Amino acid sequence: MILADKIIRLRKKNGWSQEELADKMNVSRQAVSKWESAQTIPDLEKILQLGTLFGVTTDYLLKDEIEAEEFSNDDSSDTTVKKISIEEANTYLEQRKLASWRIALATFLCILSPIALIVLTTLSGLPNPIITETTASAVGLIVLFAFILCAVPIYIYCGFKNEPYAFLDKNIPFELEYGVKGMVTERKKKFRDTYIKFNIIAACVCIFSPIPLIISGFTENELLVIMMLAVMMIVAGIGASIFIVVGVQNASMQKLLKEGEFTEKEKKRTSVKEAVGFAYWGVLTAIFFIWGFLGNDGSGIQGNSWISWRYNWIVFVVGGILFPIVMMLCNLVADKDKKD
Repeated sequence: MILADKIIRLRKKNGWSQEELADKMNVSRQAVSKWESAQTIPDLEKILQLGTLFGVTTDYLLKDEIEAEEFSNDDSSDTTVKKISIEEANTYLEQRKLASWRIALATFLCILSPIALIVLTTLSGLPNPIITETTASAVGLIVLFAFILCAVPIYIYCGFKNEPYAFLDKNIPFELEYGVKGMVTERKKKFRDTYIKFNIIAACVCIFSPIPLIISGFTENELLVIMMLAVMMIVAGIGASIFIVVGVQNASMQKLLKEGEFTEKEKKRTSVKEAVGFAYWGVLTAIFFIWGFLGNDGSGIQGNSWISWRYNWIVFVVGGILFPIVMMLCNLVADKDKKD
């Protein structure tokens, strides 16, 4: 019996379709089809992965003269394919529901963090300032770091709570025990209306958030413009938080069901995007602080630094506009690597 026939036999024995096997192997369905029709042969790494997935020896897969299945005695195969029970799935979904609110709160705090700095540095630049430039910068930075100091532990805590389920985000095979898929599918179906409704609300909130700033732009009151900028950031933060709350909960169900961007073949693309996104926003944050501290003319705190702190927030506005383009380029690169 040749390898192609053995793959067909083992796949059907496990009750998997070609698409399901492809997802578990992180390849396309066409690749599995070619294996089973003997048009191509899997490389050694995939053969080892097939042996682990099916629980058989590589000798059985590679040697045509071996007809009877030879099961692997390696206990690691039991841990490689993780089985998720209904209790574990429910615990995970509830944990991610709580995490969605925590992550949204942490994100909201990060969005609010520069507001005090922007407003205070503006007040220090008025004709009759009520606060000195140095004090405005110091207090604003203290508030900024205080907000971030509150947000970071929340992110870390959510990360630790999700650690037992980190395999869902990686290329580690897992299976749902009997009844789990139906339960998760039903919960996702009930959540769908809420997901759609709050995504629409969040989108509208974000779209209309710049309106106060646009209206204030027709006046010459600089303080009013900055206050409206603060209002815009607060409203946009609310919209972003709504996106996060429903998005995290919906993603948790998609991960279990291996749907959308959480199919096995999409996880590589997602990991690339996460790495690029982390570096992207890190660079923007560095530019924000360098611009603020050095000043527009490089003169530092005693020069035009107050001007820098008033306007360097534009870095994040431009960064937010360009971010979808960066993610699109990541998709193109990931797709190209996948084809190669």
